[in-house]
Amino acid sequence: MKPKVLLTHDLFPEAIELIQKEADIEFCTSGRPPQKSEIITKIKNKQGLLCLLVDQIDKEIIDAASRLKVIANCAVGYNNIDVEYARSKGIYVTNTPGVLTDTTADLTWALILAVARRLPEADRFSREGQFTGWQLDLLLGQEVTGKQLGIVGMGRIGRAVALRAQGFQMKIVYSDPCPLSSEQERKYQAHRVSLEELLRTSDFVTLHLPLNAQTHHLISSRELSLMKKEAILINVSRGPIVDEKALAEALEKREIWGAGLDVYEREPQIEAKLKQLNNVVLLPHIGSASRETRLKMALTAAKNLIQGIQGKKPANAV
Repeated sequence: MKPKVLLTHDLFPEAIELIQKEADIEFCTSGRPPQKSEIITKIKNKQGLLCLLVDQIDKEIIDAASRLKVIANCAVGYNNIDVEYARSKGIYVTNTPGVLTDTTADLTWALILAVARRLPEADRFSREGQFTGWQLDLLLGQEVTGKQLGIVGMGRIGRAVALRAQGFQMKIVYSDPCPLSSEQERKYQAHRVSLEELLRTSDFVTLHLPLNAQTHHLISSRELSLMKKEAILINVSRGPIVDEKALAEALEKREIWGAGLDVYEREPQIEAKLKQLNNVVLLPHIGSASRETRLKMALTAAKNLIQGIQGKKPANAV
């Protein structure tokens, strides 16, 4: 008899086929995301759980799963799971690192350019029939080439963003508790500074951090006040790293020039004031949203799930 697993959401057919070879699958059916009560009911006899970052897998759910061996998260972050409690119960928690690095770095740069050159505004301007001819001062934006980029969090994605910045001849500084080696700093042409110095001196600030107790509201009123008035903030990591109300106020008062967000503090809710402002670009959490990358994520999560139910240590255990 095959082991039983619960999937909180449907996946790509390729991932489903892979899992079905090794396990019997049951899906949640109550919507996106499923209700907690449904997960609790359906997980009771399951040995594996494959979930998305929108699913909050807490102590109550874990306690309902007496046979659970592995929780496979189809995401690189795992702040939606009580990892420490799962570990105390002998349950593996896995993620999907590496496969979304380049896609998310590309999206970071899309946001940098969209905010700096006011591309969404320009698109609306053109569609609304306001374009009547070339003008010297029409929709003036910010230069990118030759400016300073401050990268907060120099992990895989931060380093990929730095490599792309070299093509724009940017000065690169970074803030991270773990410094790069001298060889890596030469490769990425990056110099480590304190967070305060990074915020004070950078023209663009990009965030690439995990969400935890130390990084929650890492960027709030005080940090925003340190930034240049011409600076642009980009967040493609986790929403609660930025105090959204403080950011909206800073943008409204033009204390910083602009922002680009792919993630939100109370996702999928977005601070109402942000939606009224032209100097912020708002995306619906699509950092890894190429078909190639999302398929790789699903397949990686499926492989982690299979390894866990087979009693093996998954390749991406966190």
